[in-house]
Amino acid sequence: QVQLVESGGGLVQPGGSLRLSCAASGRIISINDTNWYRQAPGKQRELVAGITNSGSTNYADSVKGRFTIYRDNAKNTVYLKMNSLKPEDTAVYYCNCNVNVRLIPPSTRPYWGQGTQVTVSS
Repeated sequence: QVQLVESGGGLVQPGGSLRLSCAASGRIISINDTNWYRQAPGKQRELVAGITNSGSTNYADSVKGRFTIYRDNAKNTVYLKMNSLKPEDTAVYYCNCNVNVRLIPPSTRPYWGQGTQVTVSS
């Protein structure tokens, strides 16, 4: 019914940039609130950034001023632009997206992406 695919992770040097994408496809009416989380080995999952269906955003203190979350509703995609990356940003990043699914009746359901690895190292 719905697929949620993350992409854009990789290996980058400190100070570099990456853009993560979270794209929903399938029986989509629209996407609502979406959050990016990350989890490093031995660490708890933490909320990195979020964006509501109205465009309001919030960020973890550790990434404020460096990361930007934004959305392209026409593509049912949410992005996380990461600048000035630091080694402590290394983690698996997951998107969690609330999707308005074209069912009878339509329903809003949460979906998780598969995760994408971000490694920041010299």
